[in-house]
Amino acid sequence: MIKYIFGFILLVTLAVLGWLYTLYDEIKHDIDKVVNYSPKQSTQFFDKNGKLIANTFTGENREYVKYDDIPARIIEGLVAIEDTQYFEHIGINPDAISRAIIKDIKAGGFVEGASTLTQQLIKMLVLSSEKKLIRKIKEALLAIRLETILTKEEILERYLNNVYFGHGYYGIRTAARGYFKKDLYELSLKEMAILVGLPRAPSFYAPTKNLKISLARANQVITRLNTLGWINKEQYETAIKEVPKIYNQTLTKNKAPYVIDYVIKTLRDDIPDIKSGGYKIKLTIDLEAQEIAKKALKLSYNQALKRDLDFRKRSNKPNDDSYVKELNGALVSIESNTGKILALVGGIDYQKSMFNRAVQSKRQPGSSIKPFLYQIALNEGRNPASQLIDISRTYDYTVNGVDKKWQPRNYEQNFKGFINLRESLVHSRNLSTINLVTDTGINIVYKGLESYGFTNLPNDLSITLGTMSVSPLEFSEYYSIFANNGTQVKPYIIEEITNNAGETVTFEPQTKEINTPEQTFLITSILKDVVTRGTARQAKVPGIELAGKTGTTNNNIDGWFCGYSPSIETIVWFGNDNNKPMRRSETGGRIAAPAFSYYYKNYLKLHPEIARSFIKPSKVYTSKINGKTEYYTDTSPLPEIDINTTTENLGDEVIEF
Repeated sequence: MIKYIFGFILLVTLAVLGWLYTLYDEIKHDIDKVVNYSPKQSTQFFDKNGKLIANTFTGENREYVKYDDIPARIIEGLVAIEDTQYFEHIGINPDAISRAIIKDIKAGGFVEGASTLTQQLIKMLVLSSEKKLIRKIKEALLAIRLETILTKEEILERYLNNVYFGHGYYGIRTAARGYFKKDLYELSLKEMAILVGLPRAPSFYAPTKNLKISLARANQVITRLNTLGWINKEQYETAIKEVPKIYNQTLTKNKAPYVIDYVIKTLRDDIPDIKSGGYKIKLTIDLEAQEIAKKALKLSYNQALKRDLDFRKRSNKPNDDSYVKELNGALVSIESNTGKILALVGGIDYQKSMFNRAVQSKRQPGSSIKPFLYQIALNEGRNPASQLIDISRTYDYTVNGVDKKWQPRNYEQNFKGFINLRESLVHSRNLSTINLVTDTGINIVYKGLESYGFTNLPNDLSITLGTMSVSPLEFSEYYSIFANNGTQVKPYIIEEITNNAGETVTFEPQTKEINTPEQTFLITSILKDVVTRGTARQAKVPGIELAGKTGTTNNNIDGWFCGYSPSIETIVWFGNDNNKPMRRSETGGRIAAPAFSYYYKNYLKLHPEIARSFIKPSKVYTSKINGKTEYYTDTSPLPEIDINTTTENLGDEVIEF
């Protein structure tokens, strides 16, 4: 009889083992997901000084941490409260399973689990959380197998990086930085206890929701550590009393949304998982400069709204909120010699409009195109003292067989007769500029502008009024020719990209020499006068030399100021998003130049070490002409004859083109 019973038991045992083997064979490949663990990770963006700008993620906000960077006390706390025999068992805990079975039988259902940390990891990554016997058996089989492949430390690393800690935080490093604004090694014992107590019920225990309950759970962890003798009495008493400061933060912490949008758009074709691949991206942005730039735009914006309101009050006109809704601006600031973007602001308020005007908006530059025209003329042998004709001309032309006339005017509605090149640019005279381009040759000017990078240019005299379209970011590249002594730099915003394997790609400046330093200095000397006594007097900042040019398009649709110091270049634009005119008084010098001034004044406070004065190249010479000191070069000699002519005998001239 005993023989038959033993045989029956053996057959049942073999059948069970066979069934278990078959079951394991069905699921064994599922363990690959745990072994080859590759979770979604947040990508982090840092400014040039290593300050966090933003986190981006898809689905799960997670910053991965290696086991060696996890403090031992966190491991002890987790093991103490979740799986005390973790370092002794084989993936399952037979004693715990026995206790759980007895309680479940008494209760007539699943009331207590016996999952080890290994089993919990299996459940999170491979199996469902449903309470069925077959799932528990699969979980146990895979846990036993996993412990033969991975070390205990590797399992814990995966567990602590995968588990959810509430408030949208995945992984313990993310939770530490989210709840406490600390890295793991900076945490107190109580803060660690809060974290390791969360995985059991993260939404319930989350300190941002239920602080008292979260602290009570943390005290259970601390008490367990004390009971096991893993902390002493003094540590226990100190930790029990502590109430840490909890931060209820947004997940992305995006301090420069226009910047991050632009970077992601730039990278997403080459790096499809840019938002969730765990990259560390160092940008050229200076967060302090970025904040100053935002305030600069907002200040000029508010001043423009106030002027509009005051005008309406004086004129007894009703308030028009469309002006508030449509008026906007953009600012781009770069290091002149490298092209590194220090600040990029695409609008007054990102929450109201995510459209990035610094990058996406194409607007006419107006008179801010003039320095390029004058540089071309200087390179053709003109000099800042060369005389130009500032008179009105009528141009006849034909469009689709229809005869038309064009009679441009100066902004001041007058003309000077003769004016030298320097004064023409300083005071942004349209008529003398048109005559300069005519005398230089449209084809020469056209090719010159193309060499600077301009595209879609009109091949007629309207080129002198800046009727092409350009974005502020593009304009910053073109203006770098002046700001960087004749060498154009391509603006760039990404300095380094490091993937989650620690491999780093570094980006370098891209430069192109176009003009010589001495020829460029001639324009800089004129643009300095634009700031000190010309159309951009509101751009001045005490203690530093600045050069630049205002730009206002027809009907005041666009207002620009494009300028630079000896080391930094900045482009400011304002206009209405619907392309309707601003008020007549809103010129580039009135609305854009003050933002430029505010930016440099405050940047100078942060960086008093930056260069303050432009340096004259050795091949730039000076001499007196008409009693005034003027610069000249071998390419741009001083004029031989001083022309002193009044406007009395100058009338309108008709030129066909």
